[in-house]
Amino acid sequence: MAIPILMPALSPTMTEGNLAKWSKKEGDKVAPGQIMAEIETDKAIMEMESIDFGTIGKILVQEGANGVKINTLIAVILEEGEGNEAIQAVIEKYSGGSNSLNTAPSASNELINNISNTAKELEKPTNTGQRIIISPLAKKIAEQNNVDFLQIKGSGPHGRIVKNDITEFLEKNTNNTTIAAGAACYGRNTKEFEKLAVSGVRKIIAKRLLESKQSIPHFYVTLSCQLDSLLEFRKQINDAAEAKEGKPLYKISVNDLIIKASAKALVLVPIVNSSWDNDNIIQYNNVDISIAVSTDGGLITPIIRNADQKGVIAISQEMKSLASKARANKLKPEEFQGGGFSISNLGMYGIDKFDAIINPPQSCIMAVGAGIEKPVVKDGNIEIATVMEITLSCDHRIVDGAVAAEFGNAFKKFIENPLLMLI
Repeated sequence: MAIPILMPALSPTMTEGNLAKWSKKEGDKVAPGQIMAEIETDKAIMEMESIDFGTIGKILVQEGANGVKINTLIAVILEEGEGNEAIQAVIEKYSGGSNSLNTAPSASNELINNISNTAKELEKPTNTGQRIIISPLAKKIAEQNNVDFLQIKGSGPHGRIVKNDITEFLEKNTNNTTIAAGAACYGRNTKEFEKLAVSGVRKIIAKRLLESKQSIPHFYVTLSCQLDSLLEFRKQINDAAEAKEGKPLYKISVNDLIIKASAKALVLVPIVNSSWDNDNIIQYNNVDISIAVSTDGGLITPIIRNADQKGVIAISQEMKSLASKARANKLKPEEFQGGGFSISNLGMYGIDKFDAIINPPQSCIMAVGAGIEKPVVKDGNIEIATVMEITLSCDHRIVDGAVAAEFGNAFKKFIENPLLMLI
C-alpha cells in the first residue's frame, strides 16, 4: 500500500516549515533511517528520515517551498508493484476524500489544491496546442512577479518549469531601463528594491518578539560593573592553560565568566529564574541559561544547563561547541529548547549599552555591553577603570524593582570579586 509522507512537526512550536532540500529524488529507493529531506523549522534546519522501505513515487512539494504546514502531504512512497494509481489514491485521500485518511486539519485549501494540481503536472495549453507543465511553487512565483511563464523553457522532467527556472528568468530580466542623465552621476541603482526571503527561523523570531513586547510588561534596571579584577582573573586562568601541539587546552572569554556569575546570582535570587503562567509563577529548580547567538538565519539561544554546577572552563568549552553548532544549523532540539534566564552580549561588537527583549516564557534577559575604560572615583581619588554596563529586562508581573536590584547587585559582586565564583 502506498505510504504518504507528511510535513513533520520537528519542534513543539513548529506549525509550518520550509522544505530546504530533497536528499532523494523520484524513483530512488529508501529504507528506514535514510535521510530523505532537510526541513527548515522555526528553530533550525533538521533532517527528515524515512521510516519505511519503498521507492519514492512522487514528490509533491518541491525543495525551496516555504510555509508548508505540518501534516501536509509532501511525497508518496510506493511499495513493490505499485504505480500511478496508488499515488493518485493517496493524493485523493489528502485532498478531501471521504475515507479515514482525510486531509490534516492544518493543511490550507491552497496547499491541498497545489497537491492535486501537482499530481496532474499543472498543464496549461498554449495557442499552438502545446502544453506547458509547471510546478505549483514556480507558478506562484511567476504570478507574484507578473512573469509570463509561456516564454520560459523548463529544466525539469519532460520540460517541467520549476522554481529555479522562474528565479533565473527574473535575475536575467531585471528592469534595466536607463535612468535620467541627471541621476546617473549619483550611481543610483536602477533596481529600486528587492524582496528578501524570510526564513522559518526569522519568522518565528518576529512572532515571538512581537508577542513578548505586546504581552509582557517590560521594565529595565541598569548598573555598572568594574571589570579590572575579572580581566586579571581571566588572564591568570588562561596563562595557566597547558599547551598541547602548540595550542592551549582552553581559552576562556569574558562572556564565559558572565555566564558563571549569572548562574551564581540566580542561585541567590531564584525568583528571577522563572516564568509567568497566568494563576501561577513557575520557578525553575535548575539553572539553565540561554545565550543569544547570531546566525545567518537570525538569533538562536543555545542553553548551558546546570550552569551553577559547572566550572568556568567547562562552560567555555560547552559554549564554543554550542555556538559552532548554532551557526551550522546543527543544534538538537534539547540544546536550544527551554532555559529559565537569557543573556544577550553585544559588548563583543562594541556596543556600550542596550535594552533586550525578554525571551518568552522567561521573566528576565540580561543585556551586556562592552568593557570601556572610564574615570571612576575610588577612595576620593579619580582613577581609570574598565567599566561594563548591564541592563536587566524584567517581566514586572514576577520581578519587582527591588528584586531586580538584588539580582543586579549579586551579579555585580561576583563580577567585581571573581574569586567568589569558585566558592
